[in-house]
Amino acid sequence: MQMRKQFYSQTLLFLFMALIFAISACDKKVSEPPRPVVGVDTVKTRDVEIYGDYVGRIEASLNVEIRARVDGFLEKRNFREGTYVHKGDLLYLIDQRPYIANVNKNKAALNQSEVEMQKAKRDVARLKPLYAQNAASQLDLDNAQSALESAQAKYQMNLAELKQAQLELEYTEIRSPLDGYISKSNVDIGTLVGSGSNSLLATVLQLDPVRVNFNISVIDYLNAQRKKATSSLAQVSDSTRGWTPKVKITLPDNSEYNYEGRLNFVEPKVNPKTGTFEVQALVANPERVILPGQFTKVSLLLQVLEDAVVVPRKALVIEDGGAYVYVLRKDQTVEKRLVETGQELDQEVVITRGLWQNEVFVSEGIQKAMPGKKVVAVSSFEDYKTQFDRDSVSEEGVVK
Repeated sequence: MQMRKQFYSQTLLFLFMALIFAISACDKKVSEPPRPVVGVDTVKTRDVEIYGDYVGRIEASLNVEIRARVDGFLEKRNFREGTYVHKGDLLYLIDQRPYIANVNKNKAALNQSEVEMQKAKRDVARLKPLYAQNAASQLDLDNAQSALESAQAKYQMNLAELKQAQLELEYTEIRSPLDGYISKSNVDIGTLVGSGSNSLLATVLQLDPVRVNFNISVIDYLNAQRKKATSSLAQVSDSTRGWTPKVKITLPDNSEYNYEGRLNFVEPKVNPKTGTFEVQALVANPERVILPGQFTKVSLLLQVLEDAVVVPRKALVIEDGGAYVYVLRKDQTVEKRLVETGQELDQEVVITRGLWQNEVFVSEGIQKAMPGKKVVAVSSFEDYKTQFDRDSVSEEGVVK
């Protein structure tokens, strides 16, 4: 009986100790959960370009009107509308017959005045020795000299009239003043054209490069100046500073145009009605992708932030009126740090205070990061996805 009681006592003690061990094991398992996996990145610095966005209008770099400079009936059109023409190409021909006749008439008048001038020269040459021998009077010599001067003046007048007639004949051949694309013709063959209201025949446009005109606000200009932006608009005409402001434009399908533009003109005065001033840029257009009259979005480089700290927008937590970034300490614990934000980019945010170069911050899985708690940090998104799919990670598991 005594032995049976002792056996029961030992069995109860064993069960009690087993229960305590099991409870202790459970407590330990509960108190040491697996670390959450987060993706991390290292703080890096780089130069950040800040652009201002505006609405621009495309214009041809040269827009030359082709006009008739003499009167006459249009005899020939020597181009196909909308095609490329070269400088000096014959575009129109006005009936030349009246102008050829006028040239011939003026040539005859010039020849006649030359004959009269030569006769007057001979008369003066003959009278001078006679006057020296008192065989001719002073009056005779003066009359001969006056006749010579009158003949010379008539000759010069006829020469000028001949040059004018030749110039008018040359104007009957209307040629392109530049390389470019010619517009639709405003007149047809047989039309009477002239220097009056019907003088505009067509237009030649130079489309490479093109001009982009837009207005920039005084506020943007002043902000760029106060921040000592390397792209100050005041430097447009100052080549000694080695800076050329650049412009990006967006096509109608919202894609970015392949060529960057360069500012070539800034209006020196502000429009008092709008508080803006006009800015003009030249943009290469070899494929004629952009055309005059087209409106486009213009991005002008206003400022360059040197050695700026930039983090992905998804790494930023906004709460309680502040912005926070989860920073990873050396012991793999998470620190919730208040930061000051600056310029917002497409998918990034500039941090002006609170982060330093080479610090490690949480970029993926922010919702699992708890301040003061340890995490498993992975540095690539593929590693992050692999670890995220696992149920648990060892206490020492840190993927480098």
